[in-house]
Amino acid sequence: MKWVAFFVSAILLMGCNANEDQEDSKLALIKTTNPTPIQLEKKGPEVEKIKKEVERINEIYDVAVIKDDHHILIAYKVKHLQRFRMKKIEKELNKRLEKEYKDEEFIVSSDYKIFLEVVRLREKIDAGTINKKEAQKRFNEILELKKEMT
Repeated sequence: MKWVAFFVSAILLMGCNANEDQEDSKLALIKTTNPTPIQLEKKGPEVEKIKKEVERINEIYDVAVIKDDHHILIAYKVKHLQRFRMKKIEKELNKRLEKEYKDEEFIVSSDYKIFLEVVRLREKIDAGTINKKEAQKRFNEILELKKEMT
């Protein structure tokens, strides 16, 4: 009888451990994913530098950046207790970015849906399942989604 109980508990533990390897996009809303920036176009400022500038704001804890030849999309997550100050944080972020990068057009979003879509695009690029043209198309779809939400 003890042997059967041991066998059943061992199978149960193995079954619970099977889904341990999850993608970042599945956990992007509940933990810090820190996705690497995406630069679809090589000219202009480095996206890594832009990401570091955004991360300097204390209220922000996770940042995703995509840049093409016309736009720079910055999706970020705000610490939970700072969510009441979202408009002020976004205004401060825009002010910092406009001061530092005068020639660039920034689209800033604290929306989780936009953040999640950026993380998914990053995963597809890393996996090699999407080429540069498709990535640009997907980026434009994310921009349209952002415009619809405002």
